[in-house]
Amino acid sequence: MPKYLLIVDHRPGAVETPMDEWAPDDVEAHMDYYGALRQELLDSGELVDQHALTGPEYAKEVTSDGGPPVVTDGVFPESKEFLAGFQIVEVADEQRAFAIAARVSAAPGPGGVPLRQPIGVRRVLEAADFEALQSQR
Repeated sequence: MPKYLLIVDHRPGAVETPMDEWAPDDVEAHMDYYGALRQELLDSGELVDQHALTGPEYAKEVTSDGGPPVVTDGVFPESKEFLAGFQIVEVADEQRAFAIAARVSAAPGPGGVPLRQPIGVRRVLEAADFEALQSQR
């Protein structure tokens, strides 16, 4: 079965208020929603991995020309868009990945209003995909 990366981007839009300014009950409802979805996907065997990420103020970027790494500040805190987290799911097809992504997008925000966060969906390439490319050459 194919694997898909579900990319959770934080983008202001549906909800402008940062989570650290939400009422405690709203944060709890949001986290409970994610917890229930996580358990459902674990029980179905579809969840491979899931992680939330630190805020952009902690991000670093690394470049190298083969020598020692050059480490600089990453995504800048003043950026309004940043990668908030991700899930890897192993599902029967792309349509199922879309259905799960829609549920992630609908996570509740303040007052229970769905966040409508954009969720990127990308298939994870496997070794067989690269082997197929090599055989086409």
